Amino acid sequence: MADITPLSLSTPGRTPEHPRRRLLAATLVAALTLPLAACGSSDEKAEADDAPAAGYPVTVDNCGTEVTFTTPPERVVTIKSTSTELMLALGLGDRIVGTAFADGPVPEQWAADATGLTSLSDQAPSNEVVLEQEPDLVFAGWESNLAADTAGERDTLAKLGVNSYVSPAACQEPEYQPEKMTFPLLFDQFREAGKIFGATEAADRLIADQEAALAKVGKAAPGTTALWWSSGEDTPFVGGTIGAPAMVLDAVGLTNVVTEKATWTSLGWEAIVDADPDVLVLVDAAWNTAADKIKSLESNAATRELSAVKAKRYLVIPFPAAEAGVRSVSAAADLADQLDEFGLLQSE
Repeated sequence: MADITPLSLSTPGRTPEHPRRRLLAATLVAALTLPLAACGSSDEKAEADDAPAAGYPVTVDNCGTEVTFTTPPERVVTIKSTSTELMLALGLGDRIVGTAFADGPVPEQWAADATGLTSLSDQAPSNEVVLEQEPDLVFAGWESNLAADTAGERDTLAKLGVNSYVSPAACQEPEYQPEKMTFPLLFDQFREAGKIFGATEAADRLIADQEAALAKVGKAAPGTTALWWSSGEDTPFVGGTIGAPAMVLDAVGLTNVVTEKATWTSLGWEAIVDADPDVLVLVDAAWNTAADKIKSLESNAATRELSAVKAKRYLVIPFPAAEAGVRSVSAAADLADQLDEFGLLQSE
């Protein structure tokens, strides 16, 4: 219904006063007439409201950017599956006000908690779209998600009162990039997230569960070699020796035929044919499926002579599990199960 001001309240040449303004004026008058003691208690309350929450402030060095949290983040925009799924695994789905750039469906164990989450974009969201959610934190899976042409540069967000945090495993600068990704390091990163969100007990439970599951992962027969192929056909983009692929391969006891010290790298087909890995780990992405990779391998005169191709020893892994996160342990367990199907797992 329209807000109608009676004509009797107006005067010629003057805009009628809005009721909300009259209420605000009355409130100000009442506030000015309060006893000084009341003003003192109000000041004390304001100071209490501004005081850090218990266990805070929390300050972290995140990919070279110092970030301070005075309270647990309550309105979070997550970018990439690694950040979204970590929050779900910590039981913090109700704090997510928007997600973007998902790499695939949320795993079944967290799917119910993901119901109702708002998807902001299939790709990296714009700064405008992110700010519309009024977040107090942007939790990104890649550093490139926090740029002028995506969610916004970190210092720009900070000036607007919005913190930013990147999954530490994705730090790119040499001094902040993990020397070698390992499960203990990954679990330390879960612990840091728990501290930031005020969810230390949930983080401890998650880590304990994942450590127990990791201890049960089977090992490949000694000397079994592997290539982790993510994307690219002319020049394959493959897992190097220090990133998430290497961490998962190590956990399963597979020897990576790639020797370059890098998270990911490019490797020519000639070098792959020369290495002749026993198994091929194929990343299954909607835009570059494992089925398409197999078709390419089996139709090419050179690659169809690979031992793994002849024996069809393909190990398939979903794209979201190719980055360090809460799926990494299950990825190792999945690879072990597939190795077992080929008789390449050590007997207990």
